[in-house]
Amino acid sequence: MRTLITLFLAAWIGFAPATAHAQFAFIRDAEIEHIIRTMATPIFQVAGVSPQSVDIHLINDRRINAFVAGGQNMFINTGLLTEADHAGELIGVIAHETGHIAGGHIARGQEALAQAQRTAILTTLLGLAAAVASGNAEVGAAAVSGGATVAGRGFLAYTRTMESAADQAAINYLERAGLSAAGLLSFMETLENQELLPASRQAEYVRTHPLTRDRVDFIRNQVAQSSLADRPLPPDYTEMFDRMQAKLVGFLDPGTALRLYDPDDPGVAPRYGYAIALYRQGAVDEALALMDRLLAEEPDNPYFHEVVGQILLEHGRIAEARQAYERAVAILPDEPLILIALAQTKIDAGSPADLQSAIDDLTRAVRQRDGGTPLAWRLLATAYGRTGDLGMSALSLAEEALAMGDDEAARQQAARALRELPTGAAGYLRAQDIERTAERD
Repeated sequence: MRTLITLFLAAWIGFAPATAHAQFAFIRDAEIEHIIRTMATPIFQVAGVSPQSVDIHLINDRRINAFVAGGQNMFINTGLLTEADHAGELIGVIAHETGHIAGGHIARGQEALAQAQRTAILTTLLGLAAAVASGNAEVGAAAVSGGATVAGRGFLAYTRTMESAADQAAINYLERAGLSAAGLLSFMETLENQELLPASRQAEYVRTHPLTRDRVDFIRNQVAQSSLADRPLPPDYTEMFDRMQAKLVGFLDPGTALRLYDPDDPGVAPRYGYAIALYRQGAVDEALALMDRLLAEEPDNPYFHEVVGQILLEHGRIAEARQAYERAVAILPDEPLILIALAQTKIDAGSPADLQSAIDDLTRAVRQRDGGTPLAWRLLATAYGRTGDLGMSALSLAEEALAMGDDEAARQQAARALRELPTGAAGYLRAQDIERTAERD
């Protein structure tokens, strides 16, 4: 129940010649996910990829990188988001990674690696699947989910042939979407000389995406010939990007945000980042005062209300936090991460009416895309337990265990649910499904 949530799940992944130990921290944030998906959707559409089929995950890692893995999963490091000069660079990277998805490069790469090391890849993909489902709150946001490991550079690295194909696809997608590829070019030019550096000093993106001067020259020539080269991005893209970047810096590096941003800046993004940094540094009253100023300008911004709710909730001001989250949900009724946070405040209140309302909110949340997080199921188990519905409480714990990849716990909780729930009821049938799934896995 945070606006930004990190989860750390360590796992051992095998690679030749030795075993590597990797740790990733995933972040969930309703506003940032909305911004990235808004920018990515036109690219997915022209690429013939269903936007609903692509899951976008944010990794809390300062290194500049983005990659796709495990099917249609796109991973973007926070380092790329905070270090990109402008929205065009992010859009260019998204277009390039979409080229890998549409080109089937991940499947081909996995097939080749499987011939040499089938066990390592299986472990990697299982770890990745568990990662995306796991959840635990630490820094930030309206909700949860996330975390696990993915294969290391040997798994993520693409061949130069695939890289060139993804470049060509990216140029094509950007043109067809009416967007300039100048951002992709400026991003690649920034990394161009990294090929000459020792591997330990190269940006993570270069190590996982072999970069050559031929690739950069190709993109440069395509941009030079494009009638869209100098077309500016839509103004809302720039504003969204600036807010996303300021929010991330405020949460993840508040000291830098306080030096970088000005609370009296006329722009919204600098004040937004500054307010979040104040809260992260413990200056709660000052942060809330600045957020109030922002809300006076944009009273219908659900994400501003959500941040206020988070600040209040984390400092024990439950009733006020609930009001803030209720305003956010009134504006954005189907955002699961905000619904989960609102439900938490109702569970904390504890009255029968509040518990039932929390159950309703959480049920809505888990039915939404990416809403069935472990935290949502755990809160549902808590709410059902406090109302005396032990069957649905056990079923919710079974769902949580299943999402976490804990088959034994899922089986045990499903068996408890079957003993408590009426035979043939919807929950009973779902418990049977979970039990069979857990035993099969």
